[in-house]
Amino acid sequence: MPRRSPRTAPDRPRTSRRLPGFLKTASVCVLVAGLLVPFTRTAAAAADATAPNDYCGGQCSDIVPPGENGNATLAQILLNQAFGTQPSHAEDQLGPYADLATGYKGLTDATINAFFNDASFGVPAGQVASTEKPAGRGDVTIVRDKKSGVPHITGTTRYGTEFGAGYAAAEDRLWLMDVFRHVGRGRLTSFAGGAPANQGLEQQFYRDAPYTEADLQAQIDNAVAKNGARGRQALDDVNAYLAGINAYIDASDSGRYFPGEYVLTGHKDSITNAGTIDHFKVTDMVALASVIGSLFGSGGGGEVANARSLLAAQAKYGVEEGTRVWESFRERNDPEAALTVHDGRSFPYAAKPADAQGGALPDAGSVTEEPLVYDRTGSAATASAEKMSATATGAALGSARRGMSNALVVSGAHTASGHPVAVFGPQTGYFAPQLLMLQEIQGPGISARGASFAGLGMYVELGRGQDYSWSATTSGQDIIDTYAVELCQDDHHYLYHGTCTAMDQVEQKNAWSPTVADGTAAGSYTMRVWRTKYGPVAYRATVGGKKVAYTSLRSSYLHEADSIIGFQMLNDPDYVKGPQDFQSAAQHINFTFNWFYADSRHTAYYNSGDNPVRADGVDAEFPVWGRPAYEWRNWDPATNTADYTPAAAHPNSVDQDYYISWNNKQAEDYTTASWGDGSVHRGNLLDDRVKKLVAAGGVTRTKLVQAMADAGLADLRAEDVLPELLKVVDSAPVTDPTAAAAVGKLKAWVAAGAKRTETSAGSKTYADADAIRVLDAWWPLLVKAEFEPGLGSDLYSAITGSLPVDEAPSAGHGPTGSHAGSSFQYGWWSYVDKDIRAVLGEPVRGGLAHTYCGGGSLGACRDALLGTLKQAAGLTAAQVYPGDDQCSAGDQWCADSIAQRTLGGIKHGRISWQNRPTFQQVVEYTSHR
Repeated sequence: MPRRSPRTAPDRPRTSRRLPGFLKTASVCVLVAGLLVPFTRTAAAAADATAPNDYCGGQCSDIVPPGENGNATLAQILLNQAFGTQPSHAEDQLGPYADLATGYKGLTDATINAFFNDASFGVPAGQVASTEKPAGRGDVTIVRDKKSGVPHITGTTRYGTEFGAGYAAAEDRLWLMDVFRHVGRGRLTSFAGGAPANQGLEQQFYRDAPYTEADLQAQIDNAVAKNGARGRQALDDVNAYLAGINAYIDASDSGRYFPGEYVLTGHKDSITNAGTIDHFKVTDMVALASVIGSLFGSGGGGEVANARSLLAAQAKYGVEEGTRVWESFRERNDPEAALTVHDGRSFPYAAKPADAQGGALPDAGSVTEEPLVYDRTGSAATASAEKMSATATGAALGSARRGMSNALVVSGAHTASGHPVAVFGPQTGYFAPQLLMLQEIQGPGISARGASFAGLGMYVELGRGQDYSWSATTSGQDIIDTYAVELCQDDHHYLYHGTCTAMDQVEQKNAWSPTVADGTAAGSYTMRVWRTKYGPVAYRATVGGKKVAYTSLRSSYLHEADSIIGFQMLNDPDYVKGPQDFQSAAQHINFTFNWFYADSRHTAYYNSGDNPVRADGVDAEFPVWGRPAYEWRNWDPATNTADYTPAAAHPNSVDQDYYISWNNKQAEDYTTASWGDGSVHRGNLLDDRVKKLVAAGGVTRTKLVQAMADAGLADLRAEDVLPELLKVVDSAPVTDPTAAAAVGKLKAWVAAGAKRTETSAGSKTYADADAIRVLDAWWPLLVKAEFEPGLGSDLYSAITGSLPVDEAPSAGHGPTGSHAGSSFQYGWWSYVDKDIRAVLGEPVRGGLAHTYCGGGSLGACRDALLGTLKQAAGLTAAQVYPGDDQCSAGDQWCADSIAQRTLGGIKHGRISWQNRPTFQQVVEYTSHR
């Protein structure tokens, strides 16, 4: 079937310098193996497969770029590498997704599905591309549609339904599923190659979840045992799902149409077909879940970094004043923060105690990170490998979680139809193949369509039921605490309840050799984690001269499988019949997420996660002693269970006028672990737009999509902070020609809407390009000039360790690096906003402890801003955008662009920047059961 040609063609990937040799080696395989194309799907009879249980009235839509098909045979990979051709349905959602950036202003309800998929249940007769009976089973059918190739799985038995879901998942994501089960076990390099990125990825997750096989099995056993009939059903569903995956492995192996990456990484021989693709087992599901939970659903950590910055503040100002300064930058409960629940209700959690107890702050200069990697050989000992290890450590130990998801939900009281409207979805990064895959599952006790993480698709995790939809954003409340355990005997024994106790050593040895897919030279290392009853060791230090290990304990540790029950409930049409049922289901999810709901009559919100009840006086921001008095209430170290805050104490709501979330603060007095929930947050970009829509009334799907898309192109700094900066600059005439020209360009950009958008679709040139370049260069310079003189270099550096200064689209951030799309989640925009307003004499609620810009002098502040502005204006595009493996120096559009990070053999082109969820739904239900 021909692919849809996007109006904005993706920028084609650069050809690797290794491509000629790669083709020469692999072309021999093609001659022997032929096209290696599966023949298991057959053309469908023209029977109408549309389901009768759909109450959305054709008004549910969704999308996941780049495409549904994430598997490719060896021949297809070679053709893609050589000529850029794409397997069917590998890229057909990328163009529509990209097109919205330039097409949203002309959007109508009738054209929404030019940019999204029709997410109605079933497949109309004219759109059926194929049907199949997986493994010849008579109790399940997989129908795929022509437009996007999404599998629509219909079963007459529960087992058959789940078998079909597993089979379809393997058809679309087998290689990716295999990659991530190895990531979850810390074995990626041995499986896929020793590239530095692979080393960093497995190190990041092994530090968070260093599980043995027995640990993985115990988590399944516990989840099943404590959930009665639903637990037993979940295990049956998992086993059926795995049987489907393994049936596809066997079929594709014998038919020789398995993913070509298995040949390119040396696991299969393209000529003899020697080699094996290991079957999946139940513990693989837990390994996969641990990766997803760690990435998106485990708020907290960072207590040691917090302690370091507090000590730096106290060293600068003294204990009392230093603490006051630190608290003002921490913004635990900022009164100007954008809120998801904005009805005035308070949900106290992790607040600062009046009289802190049990604190175990390190002695100055004594903290060292616990090593993870030992016995490096070969390419594991290179500088690039060491650098990647440092990045992985920072990602694992910091409190900043790249949440990247958003939600806009409007009550029917404010819509044109009287029915709620929602536009929501998770930002899970951009990968090829994508981490999420679309599916529809219809069977006994299951009726849903939407996205699931590859390999965890027993149930739809984000999507729609018969008459309701749900979605999530990362919430980030603190479920991770750091304990200081006093060492005894040696560095690997600690005092536990007064007894000198040995730490538990867990290690994973990995080795790799070059392959066609990854030419990284041979190397090896051992990852070693020391575990205590208070969790794995993260740091070493001294406290009051005593040697301690700092451990990291999260409430979801050893409970990666528990959330399966919540997802099972969300897929069950007999369970979810309204907002209260939805909230009840979300309460069974122990990861930290904000959950949103919409049906034809109601909207709802619930914040999930196992929030531990801390001992009285414990400050969650800092390390505390590992002693009984400071443990979580009723904590059992054998099972890592404790008392958790009740459901009513979690931010929750039904039928609020509207909800927004972009990983912002949930509600009053509810403290999140990450820094930056202040007066300027990217959540404001949504809140400002949706608030205006609600005030005007008559909200439609089109208007809400436009609000999301418009916010997704906005530069947060330019929209919400730059006008205040220009007030200071304009407090006196600007006489310097260079500065005056820059000011004029910045003002024109703000007047035009402060967007980072192309001059026209496909131009690859920004409108207001000079102004964008100036602000990108100016921001880090002005922040440093504004704050470092007052804070001092030590404290300034310590605070930037907890909250980076900037997160512009072109900046490399987090383990994903540049070209990741998600931007403006973490930065100093709130600090600059509050400080500049204070200099201007404007009212500030929850201001910083001191005024920093120019020491509080308007004239001196203006001098600092103008000096750095002139410096920024003099920098060339090549200096501001230095280039990387994707882009030439000075290419501004390319520096911002989104790249689909390859996790397999198929490559895709770059698309223009959008700050937008990866999977996204647009829904408006017309009726209810």
